[in-house]
Amino acid sequence: MRCNHCEDAPCTTICPTSALYTRPDGIVDFNNERCIACKSCMQACPYDAIYIDPETHTAAKCNYCAHRVDVGLEPACVNVCPTEAIVSGDLDDPISKISKLIAGQQVTVRKPEKGTIPNLFYIEADHASLVPAETSQSGSYFWNSQSSGVGHHVGQSGENSFVFDTEKTSERTQVSKIKTGLKQAARRVYDAPNKGILWGWEVAGYIFTKAIAAGILAFPFLFHQTGWVTVPDSVQWMSAILSLVFLGLTGVLLIKDLDQPKRFIYVLLRPHWTSWLVKGGYTITAFGGLVTLWGVLKYFELSGLADLLIWPILMLSVLLAVYTAFLFGQAKGRDFWQSPLLSLHMLLHSVVGGAAALLLISTFWSDLLPLISALKIILFWSLVIQLLSFATEFLSSHPTEDARKAAHKITHGTFRVTFWWGVVFCGNVIPLLFLIGSSGLITAAVAALVLLGVWLSVRIWVLAPQMVALS
Repeated sequence: MRCNHCEDAPCTTICPTSALYTRPDGIVDFNNERCIACKSCMQACPYDAIYIDPETHTAAKCNYCAHRVDVGLEPACVNVCPTEAIVSGDLDDPISKISKLIAGQQVTVRKPEKGTIPNLFYIEADHASLVPAETSQSGSYFWNSQSSGVGHHVGQSGENSFVFDTEKTSERTQVSKIKTGLKQAARRVYDAPNKGILWGWEVAGYIFTKAIAAGILAFPFLFHQTGWVTVPDSVQWMSAILSLVFLGLTGVLLIKDLDQPKRFIYVLLRPHWTSWLVKGGYTITAFGGLVTLWGVLKYFELSGLADLLIWPILMLSVLLAVYTAFLFGQAKGRDFWQSPLLSLHMLLHSVVGGAAALLLISTFWSDLLPLISALKIILFWSLVIQLLSFATEFLSSHPTEDARKAAHKITHGTFRVTFWWGVVFCGNVIPLLFLIGSSGLITAAVAALVLLGVWLSVRIWVLAPQMVALS
């Protein structure tokens, strides 16, 4: 897929190491020596123009043959095209051939609603050829084999080789035949290679573990600081240690998802501050550092100084819970992640998950008994808010067709059973019915169901939008 060399390129904004950047002449270029292969740029590109090179294991794309342009040559595709179907040039030069074509022809761009200001124009292009949703995969044409994956995705199984399914009724449009007035469905004759699921269980896993890391520490510290509940020192120690354990798991999963894991340190040493992956990396580091410092001060019985760190830790725990929503918001290629409710969903993951984890532990550790009543109240009302947020998300209209498709996959398509029975019923409704008044093993079972619901919802929110084809 051809790069659109956008004036406001989302791939450069989300890239944590400036491996993708815009040159002064407007070419969006890349430096594969800086790339950590986090695949964020692939999620951000609405045009499906970026891929992972199977040889270098870094991001790659059309860079307008910048090395040729630098010596006065045209891009190779322009040079070899026998019918001059591809035209390149300087858009800022009013007398250049490309400027005259754009001024004198009916031209269009792909996905102008994304606000990327693309610089790739199509002359007299019809809607069906530019919008993937206009046609469906029938399996009856020669080039449909690419939908099963190419390159390093060939032959893979599981989440990462998912073949995009289609909602047949919504993806068919009628195209009028000139003069005859007859109508027929636009028919697909070529598939762009399927890149598979880019962010799989590792990303869902680190969102889950960081939610627990933030929530399991926040409540004991908040209760201690406000005086709502008397929190034993043993509980504060336990929550701090478990928080650091889950934070460590978050880091492991985050690094494991990279195709260049040895370069993860570039996020901290070569940061590109517009990327929320960088801000998230520093949030994780600062949170872990302050919690460790709190433990050191407590160990040396400097409780007064340790207490001064509690409010900063609590503020960082909120940022730790929600920063991924802003990262996903930078992934402009996935419309469902642009939902304004995503921050609320991720905050609730920490609140619900942290309270449930503490209740589960309380079944086997009596030191947590003073916190149980408060935790049950918080968990009950958080589950109510979570159900209301689900209702708002799926009962309100979605602004784009891709967002509607992702929502449909969750509620009526691929994930309908997991969502309704796993997330809504087992993870929310049953705990609400049995939480208040429960004790012992019933409380443990309720807490376990809540944690299962959090994991399933995180997994669904990560996977479903990626199953909508971008090209």
